[in-house]
Amino acid sequence: MARTGDARVGFAIGIDPAKWWIAALVGAALIVVSIIVFGHLVAATLVSTILIGTMLILGSLFQIMHAFAERRWGGFALSLLVGLLYLATGLMLAINPAAGSLAITLLFAAFLLASGVVRIVLAFRFWHMWGWLLLVSGVLGILAGLVIMTGYPATGLWVLGLCLGVDLFVHGLWWLGFGLLLRGAHR
Repeated sequence: MARTGDARVGFAIGIDPAKWWIAALVGAALIVVSIIVFGHLVAATLVSTILIGTMLILGSLFQIMHAFAERRWGGFALSLLVGLLYLATGLMLAINPAAGSLAITLLFAAFLLASGVVRIVLAFRFWHMWGWLLLVSGVLGILAGLVIMTGYPATGLWVLGLCLGVDLFVHGLWWLGFGLLLRGAHR
């Protein structure tokens, strides 16, 4: 395991420990962005929904072009249908991001509930291999799903932004910690 002061840190993965400050800067920047997101959860949710819609629209165009470019292929109708579904979903999300965020949040809550149940079942099957951690993860997933569901539809306007903020914050902490580890190896 690499420790502070270990010169192998960084070089082992192709990063020069003398450039520790770049990793730390990335971490600090991600943390600052996460704080901005936390201050504007609804805006972050709506922008995320518009971005998802836009990506679906772009994907649909390629899917539809492929369907027509390969008309003789036996999957023309299904390929075209998938492209049209992407297009319709993307347009709905981009045109009405508030309603889109509600739909995405509902699906997210359902996913958390279902995956929480699966993780709990797997926890007992793999108890000897840190199954307790999988049990905790499953319980937290179910609790998060229930919190979202019980607060629905209001949660639909901030949950995606909150998830984005948490992701940015934790990722930023990792980069900051990694930069500090590299700094110790550089000394």
